[in-house]
Amino acid sequence: MAGLTDKVILITGASEGIGRALALALAPLGCKLVLSARNESRLLSLAHEVASQGHDPCVFVADVTNRFQCQQLIDTSIEHFGRLDILVNNAGMSMCSKFDDLIELDILERIMRVNYLGPAYLTHAALPELKKNQGQVVIVASVAGLTGVPSRSGYAASKHAVIGFFDSLRIELVEDNVAVTTICPDFVVSEIHKRALDSHGRPLGDATMPESKRLTAQECAKMMVPVISSRGRFLITSMRGRLGRLLKLFAPRLIDKIAKSAVASGH
Repeated sequence: MAGLTDKVILITGASEGIGRALALALAPLGCKLVLSARNESRLLSLAHEVASQGHDPCVFVADVTNRFQCQQLIDTSIEHFGRLDILVNNAGMSMCSKFDDLIELDILERIMRVNYLGPAYLTHAALPELKKNQGQVVIVASVAGLTGVPSRSGYAASKHAVIGFFDSLRIELVEDNVAVTTICPDFVVSEIHKRALDSHGRPLGDATMPESKRLTAQECAKMMVPVISSRGRFLITSMRGRLGRLLKLFAPRLIDKIAKSAVASGH
């Protein structure tokens, strides 16, 4: 992964889950990391671990749904390291409720702001620098952005939106030689599941499926690193997801059944 040495990489949602695991996977490669999330104490804990393996990171507490904070985050990253090479849009939130059971419809807007508008805001702020450096944008989407998922309708909608947005942006940025890499994890062990919102907009608290049935955040990060390093276009982390993408075209009813069964059985 020599191509990542000395690259300045900004990771949102870095305090836990995939973001944290990715930071720890990149640190030993000589990357210069900017770590951002809303939880300062967890960010500082991560920063200590990262510093023990590589360069001292830059830590910036921000909410990606706030456009002013997004601009501040990009400006601070450039001021701290002198440049920005790779933006990893990883921050996200989820839900777990059938649509007709929803009591608090504001959930749909909240999820769209975090999962779609946040990456759009941050990427817009970063593009002048990324164009200058012929850099890269990475979006952590989901297999739920490729097909419908029962009880995750708002989440799936936001991930469909973000995949469509970055597919369009990839075409726009070809002449600027800015790479756009889309990552679609399957179910991953992460705090995002414990904070998934129920029908009232309250965090579920407990994981919605056995951890043994899910990819670990570390395993997911390990798969992501070579794709980011090679400036790859797309990664689906599971065979089920890759097959599902094809079957959706030729056997859509079968994919509906598989998605329903996966959620019902918890894997």
